[in-house]
Amino acid sequence: MATVTEAKTTLLTGGRIHTPSSPDATAMAVTDGVVIWAGQDEPARALHPGAEVIDLDGAFVTPGFVDAHVHATATGLHVTGLDLTAVRDAGELLAAIRAAARPGEVLLAHGWDESAWTSPRLPSRAEIDDAVAGVPVYLSRIDVHSALVSTALAELVPAVHDAAGWSAEGPVTREAHHLVRAAARGAITGEQRRHAQRAFLAAAAARGVVSVHECAGPDISGEDDLADLIALAGPGTPEVVAYWGELGAFDTAERLGAAGLAGDLFADGALGSRTAALTSPYHDDAGTDGAAYVDARTVAEHVVACTEAGLQAGFHVIGDAAIGTVVEGFSVAEESVGRRALAGAHHRLEHVEMVTREQAQALARWGIAASMQPLFDDAWGGEDRMYASRLGVERAAGLNPFAALAAEGVLLAFGSDTPVTALDPWASVRAAVLHRTPGSALSPRAAFTAHTRGGHRAAGITDGSTGSLVPGAPAHYAVWAADELVVATSDSRVRRWSTDPRSGVPPLPRLGPGVPLPTCLRTVRDGETIFEATAP
Repeated sequence: MATVTEAKTTLLTGGRIHTPSSPDATAMAVTDGVVIWAGQDEPARALHPGAEVIDLDGAFVTPGFVDAHVHATATGLHVTGLDLTAVRDAGELLAAIRAAARPGEVLLAHGWDESAWTSPRLPSRAEIDDAVAGVPVYLSRIDVHSALVSTALAELVPAVHDAAGWSAEGPVTREAHHLVRAAARGAITGEQRRHAQRAFLAAAAARGVVSVHECAGPDISGEDDLADLIALAGPGTPEVVAYWGELGAFDTAERLGAAGLAGDLFADGALGSRTAALTSPYHDDAGTDGAAYVDARTVAEHVVACTEAGLQAGFHVIGDAAIGTVVEGFSVAEESVGRRALAGAHHRLEHVEMVTREQAQALARWGIAASMQPLFDDAWGGEDRMYASRLGVERAAGLNPFAALAAEGVLLAFGSDTPVTALDPWASVRAAVLHRTPGSALSPRAAFTAHTRGGHRAAGITDGSTGSLVPGAPAHYAVWAADELVVATSDSRVRRWSTDPRSGVPPLPRLGPGVPLPTCLRTVRDGETIFEATAP
């Protein structure tokens, strides 16, 4: 006779639960990894007398975050290695790598951003060689679309000198960058890689993240890297949804268990490295309009093939010329497979920074998710930052139009593109609420939804409950220390906060400028704790 295992119920009481089923809920019950009830403390105890009770002591409970665009190994190496995000000129960068270089080891470091330096002059290759004394060095720019390298690293890839994007003095971009990145990646041992991935998964869980979308590919990380990450992910870690960015690689997707041939499948590059494909030249470099890596026919063929194979298709797309190419490709694909098939395939695009209202309408019509990064605007938006210097103030003002996309019905899924920006979901939500361009911001509720339920939907999960704390939903949640909760804001740039408990809207933390963001106390995936803060 089979043994019947008794269901285990956990009852959280004495907190504040973010659930649409009961806006003033203070308690939540979970059985076998599923939310079964939310409401007030007294009925909670009466309805679940045998449950294990956890006293929240006033803490705030929300659905767990989803980061819809990550690079796990690169982030882990950044977390555990040399961080260049704080250097402010060439001298500081050279001092940092001089102190970190070790004979016999490749030095990988990330995060320099000359657009924020006190002087934009980059160190020469000769200066880098002198600082590291023959050590192979790979120093990725903040957008990871160009890098400073040492001569010793370039000598590991003889073909790099003939590749597009090679520079004898400055940063390497385009194909040359892919070659030197592959060489640097090849120098990392399997154990170093897995150590970095464990560090990344732990960091994600500690920030209330229950699911990440790994955007891998042959130019990003490699098959072994993705296979290792998938093997490390399990019940005690955030979920890993894998994407492989390569045209026609259906056997690879099946072998790795990828959800789609999407993610960082490059239609173009990045604005910071001047490789995003534009319809007119860069404001600060009239000699280039970026780099286009696909044409509309290629896009259409890929989308049709993925649709027929039951896989998500998608592209990394930033510049307005690249967006135009991708939209044209989807339009051609629609003629082949039909609008219903496109919408049912849950295709996605990454970044989507320069998009018109008409293009947004087309994306909505085809059911395409826009995987976007609000911290891009926080770092580079406004009239005096990188977007404006690269594009001019007028063009820059149209970037990352969250409100316009949402108004047209485009599914938004927020993420970090870590290590490009920080793995910090609440900061990302706040950045979407406080967009630097008037009229482009989202409400806190919409921004929070894009970083929770939106991420699950972008991965093709359309059950209607995943990402919400409602009965029947998977128990993916996080517990936060959060002092001031509010339920509404105005649409103005200066936020006015309401605390009316009769509004019928679940509360969220105050997200104004300079306000401390919530601190994660516990992260739970499918009812199992994957992170718990230690007592101070």
